[in-house]
Amino acid sequence: MPIDWKSKIRRLSGDRSGNFAVLFGLALVPIGLAISVSLDYTTQRNEQNQLQQIVDAAVLAGAREDKKQVDVAKAYLAAELTGLGYDPSDFVTTFDYSDDVLKGAARSTIPMTFGGAFLKGPMEIGVVSKALAAVEDDELPCINVLDNKTQAALFNSGAKIIAPQCEVHIHSTQNPAMIANSGVNINTDRICLKGTKYINNGGQLKNLEAGCNVRADPYFQKIPEPAVPGTCTTSGAKDGTNHTLAPGKHCGTIFNGSPKITFQPGLHIISGSMIINANSEIVATGVTFYFPDSSSKIQFNGGITMEATAPTSGTYKNILMFEKTTDAANNNNKQPFVFNGSVSEKLSGLVYLPNRDVTYNSTTNHDANDVQYYFNTLIVNSANWKFTQMGNTSIVSSGTKTVRLID
Repeated sequence: MPIDWKSKIRRLSGDRSGNFAVLFGLALVPIGLAISVSLDYTTQRNEQNQLQQIVDAAVLAGAREDKKQVDVAKAYLAAELTGLGYDPSDFVTTFDYSDDVLKGAARSTIPMTFGGAFLKGPMEIGVVSKALAAVEDDELPCINVLDNKTQAALFNSGAKIIAPQCEVHIHSTQNPAMIANSGVNINTDRICLKGTKYINNGGQLKNLEAGCNVRADPYFQKIPEPAVPGTCTTSGAKDGTNHTLAPGKHCGTIFNGSPKITFQPGLHIISGSMIINANSEIVATGVTFYFPDSSSKIQFNGGITMEATAPTSGTYKNILMFEKTTDAANNNNKQPFVFNGSVSEKLSGLVYLPNRDVTYNSTTNHDANDVQYYFNTLIVNSANWKFTQMGNTSIVSSGTKTVRLID
């Protein structure tokens, strides 16, 4: 037999004993509290999730920048909060950038809309987010010949370059862009020739690719150029067997005999010509050579033993030699730069001479690690070069910057 629910409800509603009404009223208190707290908790969770998304986006936006990462992140956060109808001053925010990581934090309070009648408010919300900025380096070519002229690169008999991890990029599209004569052996990862016309007179050219997309010069006017002092640290002719040169400007210096020359770590500015005579020994650890105009140069007169490495930190980290490129007249005045035969050269760092027509005479015995050469034109008459690996400097990014959130 079916239950008559209507009659039972009428009977309860007519009950005058009061017990049910009291119990029902008491039951409403915890039920109302539970519902109110649940609604406020949902609001808090939604607000926190929204704030997390905003702070995540802010640290990503800041980390993408090359400078003022914190300022960018703060501005992004304030703009987003304002756009959503919030007052940014109601939020306590902190941002910090170090070791390629941008960390952001934000917190605030929200009122208890429903549960305030039962519990003490307001409720707090707070989030933290971190973004890592990383540059995935593309290895740059280790030999770059930049001029678009006929015979921009010439390799004569006896030129031997063994560099299995190295690429040679020749920018000329003229006819011929490059000449390699018999007895040449260039064994590299790739010889990238922008033009399609070249002459090979029996040379061994491994991995030659004509009509190739050469890499643009990433350093032009990007390396900070120092102010040139008015006074000279050294000048004139130097006799004797041992010389130690402090950083500074060296003016028209000539080293007679066959001395040992030690360049102390730091920036050495070459004003005019520095002539180093045959059979000298050069030690330059943690050194950068700067040429302030196209007439300044170092002339090595054969039989040189040289060990030179770029600084490992500071403004000129990884830069061994560079020249002024912010002066148009200087850039239009290409000049020769000659390296005569050497007994041994051990080099490391960027050699950036885009305004120089570089010639390696006699036999240069060259052992290079983490090097990049940028020349206007290049002639190698005889050489025994070995590059153990390609290198990248820290002056400009050679790759793609990526950012991602991290824990």
